[in-house]
This record gives sequence, C-alpha cells and structure tokens, in this order.
Amino acid sequence: MVYCNCDDPTVSNFFKYFSFNFEKLGLKRLIATCYKNTNAGLFSRHDEERGLYLEYTGDKNGNRIPDPEEIAEMRLKGDGDFRSEECVALLKQADIVVTNPPFSLFREYVAQLVEHDKKFLVIGNLNAIINKRIFPLIKDNRLWLGNKPTGTDMLFDVPKAFADQLLASKKLGSGYKIINNVVKGRSQVVWFTNLKHEKRNEEIPLYKRYTTKEYPKYDNYDAIEVGKVDNIPMDYAGVMGVPITFLGKYNPGQFEILGCTQRGCHDEVVDTRKYDGYWEVRQDGTKTGSSGGKTNENANLLGNDGRKNYFTNGERVVQSQYGRIFIRNKNPQVRK
Repeated sequence: MVYCNCDDPTVSNFFKYFSFNFEKLGLKRLIATCYKNTNAGLFSRHDEERGLYLEYTGDKNGNRIPDPEEIAEMRLKGDGDFRSEECVALLKQADIVVTNPPFSLFREYVAQLVEHDKKFLVIGNLNAIINKRIFPLIKDNRLWLGNKPTGTDMLFDVPKAFADQLLASKKLGSGYKIINNVVKGRSQVVWFTNLKHEKRNEEIPLYKRYTTKEYPKYDNYDAIEVGKVDNIPMDYAGVMGVPITFLGKYNPGQFEILGCTQRGCHDEVVDTRKYDGYWEVRQDGTKTGSSGGKTNENANLLGNDGRKNYFTNGERVVQSQYGRIFIRNKNPQVRK
C-alpha cells in the first residue's frame, strides 16, 4: 500500500504515477488524502472544511488504465490534516509513504513517519538537512537523501498565474527556468528517504592528498576545512568539515558522519571557541551591527578572504563558512 497523505488527489502527479504504474510496481492499494480541498487546481485553496480521500486498488476492466469509475472518491470526516486521527489510521495501514509535505511542518511530519516505522520518500527543503531534529536521523543512518544529486535542479509545473509572478519577481535560473518555452518553478529541495538505493553503495573517488596549506584547520573546531566534496583528501584520518551537498554522495561504508555546525548537533566534534566579544564587519570596513555571537557554532577560519563579511575583536579576524558536516574517512589511504 502506498499512501500520499499531503496530496490533492485530483491533480497529484504522485497519485497519477502510482495509479498508471499500479500493476508494474506490484501495488495492492493506493490512497491519497488532501487538506481541506476539492478544487482541481495545482495549489489548494483550503476553502473546504473536510478533506478529500481517493483510493485505487487496480485495474478492473483489463485496459491497464485507472479509469474514473475505478477510483473511489470520498469525503473525510475531518479536515485531512496528516496529524488527524483518521489520517493516522490510514498511515498505520501503509507500507510506503510518498508525498510533498508542508515544509513548515517538515520536522513534525518526518517525526510521525519515524514514530510509526514507515518507509517513505518525501520532498523537503535542502536546509532541513541541518535541522536539529532531522540531522540526528541522518547521522544515525535512519534517513538519507534520494537518488537525485544535490547539485541538480528540481523543477515543478506551476499554474500560469504563478508563472507570471515568477517572471515578474524572480531571477531566471534561481527562481525559475524556461524549458521548451514553458516556465518551470525551481526550488532548493531534495528527496528524503529511508528506502535503499544503489547510489548509497557508490564510493566517492578520492585523488587528492592532505597538505596543511590547502586544508586549513578551523579556528573553533579540531577539524580541517574541505570546501568541495570532490577535494576530500584520500589520506586524512582526522575530522573534516564538508559542504552539506556531501550527503548527495554519502556512502556510509566509506565515511562516518560525526555532526554538523550551527544546530547543536556536534557533540562528538566540540566547538572550542566563542565569539561573543567580536563584531561583524563588511568588506568596506563598516560594522553591520551584529555581534560575534552570530557566528558561534559556525565553522570559522582565521583571516579575511576579501569576499564576504568577517568578524573581529580588534585583534583577531575570522570568517564563517557555510553549513558544514563533520565526517571521518573510515579507510584513509595513509602513506607508509
């Protein structure tokens, strides 16, 4: 049984995919529920007090197509919130959950899936990786990223009115892309899952060797900075800080995840310095008004690269790196 519990089933491409591939995938039941909506539009208006429920149990007339008369459409008693009693009852029956949950409730949503020990494949914001409730699941290999590389776009069909808004207010390439003259919404999202896939067994090819010049140590962590995943040194046995895009290539047989910056998820890699007595400065020398406490728990390097804001106490200068994940190579190729 596949359950899409945050999908308007009248327009959901998840429901469409699973219903049209029902026999091919060997499914026995497909259910989708939606929060307060009956409109066949891409975005829910939430103008109904009761949710919608669709169920498909397979082809009945032999044409291998999910005909409308083969899909049961019903009203839920409640609003269709994934946390509601009747939606939780459906969740308990499901084998796999696939959906695009509300990002504002992403932590609560994933916690529910974990609590009920469900297999899942869901879309979430890239920044959820270092959330203090999501990251421990990643660290413990109870949750990982899907097959899509983190460096590639995830594009979405959008209604014309929303496409017009994107054209008027967003930048081409960041907020949207145009594919075959059609506006596609772009979002920094990834697949989160606990389903096994082959990419999890692929090792990252390592070719560089560690040098103190190329891999400086952080000012506040006993770890070295590796600015690009492709530059992870093959022969370093200590702790390394890598970009969060590392998780798109992470193989648990090759590396161990120890923690991450910023979110209090680094007990095994303790921060050794605080910056409360520092202040933030722009490259033109003016203060931003923010204190150095803003960069506590970030991975900081000594010095000023001349490109972004820095922090100083009048004597020392440090610069924050973007979010970093602390890892250790399980089998470093150390020279003898």
